[in-house]
Amino acid sequence: MTSTQSRISVELVPRSVESVRTEMAQVRAHLPWVDTINIPDLLKFELRSWEATRVAGQAVRRPDGTAYRRIPHIRATDVNPDAPLPMGQDLLDQGVDEVLVVSGDHGDYFTHQTYPVDAVDVIRRFRAELPQLRVYAGLDPYRTGIAQEMRYLERKLAAGATGIFTQPFFDTHLMAAWAGILPRGVEVWWGATTVTTKGAAGYWRRRNLVAFPTSFAPTIEWQRDFARRAIDFARERDQHIYLMPVRTSVTDYLAGVL
Repeated sequence: MTSTQSRISVELVPRSVESVRTEMAQVRAHLPWVDTINIPDLLKFELRSWEATRVAGQAVRRPDGTAYRRIPHIRATDVNPDAPLPMGQDLLDQGVDEVLVVSGDHGDYFTHQTYPVDAVDVIRRFRAELPQLRVYAGLDPYRTGIAQEMRYLERKLAAGATGIFTQPFFDTHLMAAWAGILPRGVEVWWGATTVTTKGAAGYWRRRNLVAFPTSFAPTIEWQRDFARRAIDFARERDQHIYLMPVRTSVTDYLAGVL
């Protein structure tokens, strides 16, 4: 079942201005079914997520001539509670109307200032200071028990989040289980990514506490097949999906998937 309401995003890592431009050109050339770009905020790169969305917006337009929607990730721990949102005016100037607020790690680098602020605080700030923006919250199906994660999600929704970005899934059965307990009317972006080595699979097990399905294989073929199934899953529910290439190119992962 195909839904005109469903959206598909590709997550692009902002390594540099040139890398964003190059990958945007690849998306346009090979993935005409993508309408959205989401960009994480990674401290090991100088380009911040909201700066990268500007680059992405200037790079190319979709094959039908419309602009790509862009969703920057905002790290809550970077937001000074005693100062205005530092990226607020930049987002408005760009025409960006959606953000994803994530917790962010404390003390990633000695030279980077972080604050004792969590995602709930920053979601509330965005709703108060930039009410015209749609704010998404993160959902991690692995890190804690379901009840605890749902309580945390309820706090984010109460603060003003209108949608959810999940951590990447590897099993549509687990996706269905979560779909059955998420609140009705909440916009959901399901995630899928590439895990193409045994070492990477071990990292996901240790760091993110993922339990892979018995069918899982660390191959690009398995990841591409799962991307198709995950897209179908989201479309059947009039929900959205983002696809995150890791250690593989956008085209190797997704060209020809649809």
